[in-house]
Amino acid sequence: MAIPPPRTLAAALAVAAVLGVGACGGTASPPAALASSAPASAGQGPWTWTDDRGKNISLPQRPQRIVAQFDSAAALWDFGVRPIAVYGPHRLKDGSRDRAVGEVDITKVESIGNAFGEFNVEKYASLQPDVLVAGMYEKDKLWYVPAESVQAVDQIAPSVGVMHSGKPLLEIIERYGRLAAALGADQKAAPVVEARNRFDAASAALKTLAAAKPDLKVMIVAGAPDALYVAYQPDHPDITYWGKLGLNVVSPPKPSEGGFWEVVSWESADKYQADVILVDARAQAMTIEEMAKKPTWAKLPAVKAGQLYPWRAAERYSYLGYANVMEELKANLDKARDDVVR
Repeated sequence: MAIPPPRTLAAALAVAAVLGVGACGGTASPPAALASSAPASAGQGPWTWTDDRGKNISLPQRPQRIVAQFDSAAALWDFGVRPIAVYGPHRLKDGSRDRAVGEVDITKVESIGNAFGEFNVEKYASLQPDVLVAGMYEKDKLWYVPAESVQAVDQIAPSVGVMHSGKPLLEIIERYGRLAAALGADQKAAPVVEARNRFDAASAALKTLAAAKPDLKVMIVAGAPDALYVAYQPDHPDITYWGKLGLNVVSPPKPSEGGFWEVVSWESADKYQADVILVDARAQAMTIEEMAKKPTWAKLPAVKAGQLYPWRAAERYSYLGYANVMEELKANLDKARDDVVR
């Protein structure tokens, strides 16, 4: 079991050996347009957008048939845009919706891939997309679009890249909001306004908790069979945001090659200690039960104290997404002791 690259674990992990590579089944005819909550009229005029690669996209009219990488789809959905198809994790083995795709109604969108390395180019072309939207964690690299498919994907429709690293959390969220507005979604709609209010309230509550528990040390990790990955705070917009709210985050002084994490052997898993450990909750990461079999991990103060809580490592960049995350985090930290590290 391994974890896909950036925003997950370092690119050095052998992802392809673990995650299936191939096409996602299904050859259904293109669905009716579900691009946004405010469809463009025929006389609307040209649509332009400059993405985070500095790429200028110009179309005769506002895009209607939007395909999006799973967490971009989730963010746009929260802002009122309705993609016609998604790729990347969105459906679990039992057919239910993967948390990674947020509120997207997977019964109403097409699937062109459900795992890292999956992108059915033929099906993508058959959907006659106007534009593709994807997050990026490395310069100019659309997340979850396989390198061997990039050229073919670019020939089918323009792509919009949204940078997910190296920027503040709020800036990324607001970027999706502006993109959604450009795609015709109403940013004054009640659900969007309510989500922003929840986000602000959750931020304030977490800031109050951090001030009340300044000694509570929190570490964020992900586990792989051969190593423990300790999150490097500056490379993760969510963790950086929490640090600015006052949360006492235990972070390595520098990341390993590839950024995002310091890779620590399981024998040295006690290199950093904390009162609370947030553990990557995605399916690709080791579970807490699996990690418990590692002797050094089992001896950590937070582990012995039972203060292990989920880290929503691939949350979509929307007010609703991070309102949910911070409300859960605050509830967990409320019950945590701040004296388990001595």
